[in-house]
Amino acid sequence: MTAFSPDWLALRESADAAARSTELLAPLRRDERRRVIRDLGCGTGSMGRWLAGRLNGPQHWILHDRDPLLLARAVEGMNGLTAADGSPVTTEVHEGDLTDLRGADLAGADLITASALLDLLTFEQVEGLAEACVQAGCPSLLTLSVVGRVELTPSDPFDTDFAAAFNDHQRRGLLLGPDAPDTAAQAFERRGAVVRTRPSPWRLGPDQAELVREWLRGWVDAAVERRPDLDGDAYFQRRLDSLESAVVHHSDLLALPEAALFENARSETVRSETVRSETVRSETVRSENVRSENVRSEGGR
Repeated sequence: MTAFSPDWLALRESADAAARSTELLAPLRRDERRRVIRDLGCGTGSMGRWLAGRLNGPQHWILHDRDPLLLARAVEGMNGLTAADGSPVTTEVHEGDLTDLRGADLAGADLITASALLDLLTFEQVEGLAEACVQAGCPSLLTLSVVGRVELTPSDPFDTDFAAAFNDHQRRGLLLGPDAPDTAAQAFERRGAVVRTRPSPWRLGPDQAELVREWLRGWVDAAVERRPDLDGDAYFQRRLDSLESAVVHHSDLLALPEAALFENARSETVRSETVRSETVRSETVRSENVRSENVRSEGGR
């Protein structure tokens, strides 16, 4: 399987869904008006199937990908989805290269999403993506970026060699690979966005044997492509026979543009607390005044 084949995307969908951070959704749940959501590199639509039912309000998803087959699968796979409150979810497609997107192309979006995308980009492409997203003036939720750490249980003496070779392969041709999450966070922050990140690891066990096999095969093959001196076949078979569990670490990123907006929201909260305190204080003073008047009246009697 290639990284973009429909079969591979279908195989990994449940692990992706279990891994994505739901903590990052809290700021997105406050807005229940109709949303336009642009999903960059949508694949077969797994992000839409995961996220649509976690947000309230009607949603219109614009699915971006350069592969027309994947776009057709995405539309089919999202057909009939509803929001968390039962509101309708609609879709349209946009075929094209994501690296050509500019802020004007994303205009009108209320949310920009992507999954397993950042580590496939160069520094310049991540900079361009951050610029376009911030210009669009809406939150960006970018999930499941590889961070370069894998935990295999039980361990093997060659795990470190294969992990290092795989990470080197991910950085081929100026791609960021495991450096992408930090690079993206910095790119958004330099443009004034508030960035929040959370871990989103795959936790694979015996009940995901097929996914473990395909992931491990791809992981080993990529390492050997970079380090032909490594005995990939022997290592693959040994690890497949002995592996009890695997944790493949990823990172999710939420970029909230225009930090001033969130400062204003925080100020509004402070103002509300101040008003509440003043109200309580006024009520207390009024009560004390009334009590004093009553005492004086009683004394006068």
